[in-house]
Amino acid sequence: MKKIARILFFAITVLAAFGLVLSCGGKKEAGAQAAAEKKVKAGFVYIGPAGDYGWTYAHEQGRQFVVKEFPWLETVSVESVPEGDAVRFIDRLVQEQKVDVVFTTSFGYIDDTVKAAEKYKDTMFFHCSGFKRAPNLGNYMGDMYQIYYLNGLMAGALTKSDKIGYVAAFPIPELFRHMNAFALGVKETNPKARVHVKWIYAWYGPDKAREAAEALVAEGCDTLAFTEDTPTVIEVAQEHTAKGKTIRSFSHYSPMQQYGKDSVVSGQLTDWGVLYKKILQDYRDGKLTDLSNYDLLWFMKEGAVELGGTWTDRINPAYVEPLKAVKVKSAAFGEIPVYDLVMKRYDQMKQGREVFDPFTGPIKDQKGNIVIPAGQIASIPHIFLEMMYQVDNFATPLPQQK
Repeated sequence: MKKIARILFFAITVLAAFGLVLSCGGKKEAGAQAAAEKKVKAGFVYIGPAGDYGWTYAHEQGRQFVVKEFPWLETVSVESVPEGDAVRFIDRLVQEQKVDVVFTTSFGYIDDTVKAAEKYKDTMFFHCSGFKRAPNLGNYMGDMYQIYYLNGLMAGALTKSDKIGYVAAFPIPELFRHMNAFALGVKETNPKARVHVKWIYAWYGPDKAREAAEALVAEGCDTLAFTEDTPTVIEVAQEHTAKGKTIRSFSHYSPMQQYGKDSVVSGQLTDWGVLYKKILQDYRDGKLTDLSNYDLLWFMKEGAVELGGTWTDRINPAYVEPLKAVKVKSAAFGEIPVYDLVMKRYDQMKQGREVFDPFTGPIKDQKGNIVIPAGQIASIPHIFLEMMYQVDNFATPLPQQK
């Protein structure tokens, strides 16, 4: 009997201990499950309609990407929000939609985002292309000035008139950064060519963009680039090309080659999805508690931007042979076909700014002043905050500030 009692006591003790382990394990599993089920709600504020097929369309594609990637994510977006009037839209996102995170996707939202961050201390704000920060306000940008430079190389090589047109939105550092990189590429393959600019003072302005593009063509420009959030400039180029007057174009932000199958040479593409994935995952993991010094700035190296009029063709196949046929003398590579030069520079910039950067001096502005000294790579603050000038191969003077 004593032996049986000892066996029973031992069995009960083991079972009790095992039960305790199960209980503790259950708590751990419950905690892990709770973490796995943690929901995040994000709000997106758009400057234009999601279907503009330009800047806002690209951000919308990024939003859709992270929704598919993260089952724990819920999103809401508001379109065509005027700059200077974003706070009341953010109020609704925070107060009514109960979002945890707000993405404001245009440079002109910068002051409204600061106001909203001060108003809603428990909400995280991320402003695209900005520079102002707070404990709950950071910045992000997938910048494509490197891609603009590559497109400039091709534009300079292909122009016959030595006049290249650019339809530009607003005179801010972002625009000058992109236009200057494009112009430096043009200068490298064609020192005689000049860049002519028409300012339309609108991000989404298809009518204004059409008028500006037609004016540039009338002035003799046979190549067009632009910063406006529709394929209008490309459509103008395609219409002229279809009638027998070849006008080449470079698409902007989204894969627009379908709108100019004969005119689009290449373009710049942004993958906002990879940035939104990084930010939202880090936020959910508790890594973003203080955004006072948060600037997520990604380039070609990080995979945020890509060369091409489509996601599959870096260069329109129709223009590969013409670019191979044009040879230039390069200080770095000797005599080289422009197609090969583009690909070599592409590979260099994929490795990082320290390998090659278009903004390496000496670079002069239109007045002949050295703005980037010889041998120096321009700093990020310079090209993102201070660049309010045009380099020396622009034909058009700086606009009057409005």
